Amino acid sequence: MDDIDAWVWWLIGAAGLGIPLVMTAMPEFGMLAVGAVAGALTAGLGGGVVLQVVLFTAVSVALIAVVRPVAARHRTQRPQLSTGIDALKGRQAVVLERVDGSDGRIKLAGEIWSARSLDPGRAYDVGQEVDVVEIEGATAIIM
Repeated sequence: MDDIDAWVWWLIGAAGLGIPLVMTAMPEFGMLAVGAVAGALTAGLGGGVVLQVVLFTAVSVALIAVVRPVAARHRTQRPQLSTGIDALKGRQAVVLERVDGSDGRIKLAGEIWSARSLDPGRAYDVGQEVDVVEIEGATAIIM
């Protein structure tokens, strides 16, 4: 036990903290592992035990205090890239066949879609530009 340098123990601790990081996907364990690597570097450069522990604590706390709120903010945001039918909402289309409250055809994103008016009493004539409000199945709801 006395033959192993302190930096090796710090690296073993970092690897030990990496295991629950992978098993639980809790990033805090990764931040503690980075703190342990900082302790290993301090030990490898000849720093005393107190300095090693202080750097381990400081790096770990700093990472948790800075990275964790940023990660939480990103986790709650909606993705900025919309795909599928979500990408079609809000786009403009051109009426190909008269659209009323029950049926019609539009050209949306280069494809022909069945469509109906959001307002059942409103009709749109051929050539008009309309906005897609919602997609219900294979039907675009326009206004």
